[in-house]
Amino acid sequence: MDIQTLYYVLAGILILVGVAGTVLPALPGLPLVFGGMLLAAWAGGFEQVGGWMLLLLGVLTVLSIGIDLLATAMGAKRVGASKLALVGAVVGTFAGLFFGPIGLLAGPFIGALAGELIHGREVRKAARVGFGTWLGILFGTVLKIGLAFAMLGLFAFAWFV
Repeated sequence: MDIQTLYYVLAGILILVGVAGTVLPALPGLPLVFGGMLLAAWAGGFEQVGGWMLLLLGVLTVLSIGIDLLATAMGAKRVGASKLALVGAVVGTFAGLFFGPIGLLAGPFIGALAGELIHGREVRKAARVGFGTWLGILFGTVLKIGLAFAMLGLFAFAWFV
């Protein structure tokens, strides 16, 4: 196997791990996708994918980070979440990793709910905050998945056209 093929394989692995990272909170999804695309473009001598396309993909990557933070914060703010609810949502998201897909869905809600209960809110208000925070995280994840596939489409278009 020559070194260029090795670079392409590594780029493909980075892209696949990055796509998984759009859903798994422990991985920086779209930055890994971008890193894989950058590596593939570099391995190809930037002949298929040039600087302008990489700049666009980089902007989309930075946008994805902003969307991730903004969607969660807006969901939480809309329902009046405390800082403990946000911390709980983050902890719940990571804890949810150990419980598969159900844990990934329920973890942020349970964490935000627990954070609000610790903050001293009544159960009904805490549940509302937990749901709002969870909805923000879910919305951000859906947007990141959309951006990941848009980036893959743009990269494929540049590579093959």
